[in-house]
Amino acid sequence: MSDAGEFVRDTRYLDGRITADGRDGTFPAQAGRYRLVVARACPWANRTMIVRRLLGLEPVLSMGICGPEHDWRSWTFDLDPGGLDPVLSIHWLREAYEKAVPGYERGVTVPAIVDVPAGAVVTADFRQITLDLEHEWAAHHRPGAPDLYPERLREEIEEVSAGVYQDVNNGVYRCGFASTQAAYDEAYRALFARLDGLSERLATRRYLVGDTITEADVRLWPTLVRFDAVYHGHFKCNRTKLTEMPVLWAYARDLFQTPGFGDTIDFGQTKEHYYKVHTSLNPSKIVPDGPDLSGWLTPHGREELGGRPFGDGTPPGPPPPEEVVTDGPGGSEI
Repeated sequence: MSDAGEFVRDTRYLDGRITADGRDGTFPAQAGRYRLVVARACPWANRTMIVRRLLGLEPVLSMGICGPEHDWRSWTFDLDPGGLDPVLSIHWLREAYEKAVPGYERGVTVPAIVDVPAGAVVTADFRQITLDLEHEWAAHHRPGAPDLYPERLREEIEEVSAGVYQDVNNGVYRCGFASTQAAYDEAYRALFARLDGLSERLATRRYLVGDTITEADVRLWPTLVRFDAVYHGHFKCNRTKLTEMPVLWAYARDLFQTPGFGDTIDFGQTKEHYYKVHTSLNPSKIVPDGPDLSGWLTPHGREELGGRPFGDGTPPGPPPPEEVVTDGPGGSEI
C-alpha cells in the first residue's frame, strides 16, 4: 500500500524459466516432470489454465487445484483427499516454495509451476508462464493448437495488454483495496474509462487483436468473467455491471462459450475465495447467492463480426474428467 492509500501489487515472483532445451541454466520442458498449481478463484491462474487447455498440454503438464480459501501462510490443497496434493504430497503450497527458497518470506501465489522430482517451485511469474507454454512447450502442443502470440501481432498485443493490466486486471484490485477515497476514485475512473475504450474497440472486431483469439483475450477475459460475481460489489466497481455493458457482455459470453474458457471458471469457488478470504472487506464472510448465471449461455451474436477463434487450428477437446467444472450456469456442467 502506498502512502497515498493506493494498492500496490508485489510482483517479486519466483521467476525461473522452463525452456524447450533447458538453455542458459533454465529447466528443460519435459512431459510429466512439472505440475501447474492453480486455484480456480484466481484470475492470474485462470490465464494459465486457459492456455494449457487451448494448447492441449493436459497430458504432459499435470494440474493441481488448491481450494478457494487460504490464510496468510499459503494456498492449500483442501479439495484433495486428506488435504494432500496427490502428486506433490503436500498440504501447504508454501512447502514447495520453501523447497525452492529455504526460509521463503514473500507471498505464496498461484499460478506456480513445481518441479515434481524436487518438490520445488520453478516459477510463479504468471506473466511469463503463458508465453513459455505457448513457445517453449511447442513440441508438446496438440495438433491444431492455435498460435496465441503470433510474432506479427506481439507489439499490438502488448500495447493493448498494458492498459488492460494497469486499469482492468489490476485496476479492480486498486479499487477494492484502496485505503483512501482519492486512491479509490482514481482507480475507479481509470477502470471504467478503460472498459469504455475496450467496448469501442470490440464493437467492430470480434477479438482484441487480429481476427483470432490471442494472449490479449486470455489476459482480459478472467477479469470480465469475475466482474459481476465479485468485483462489482465486493471491490466497489459498481458504475455498471458487465451485463449492463452490451459489447463487453457479448464478447465475454462469446469466449465463455468457446472451449477452453468457460470450462475453466468455477463461480462458486471464486465467490467463496473473495468473500471469505478478504475479511477486511467482508468481515462477516457471508457469500452472496447471486448473480444469476444463466445469461452466460445465451446467444451473443459476435459471429457476425467474422473472425476465426482458433485461426488455422482447431478447438481443444473436452477437459480431463477430474478437471470438469460442475458449478456452471444453472448448476450444470459447462
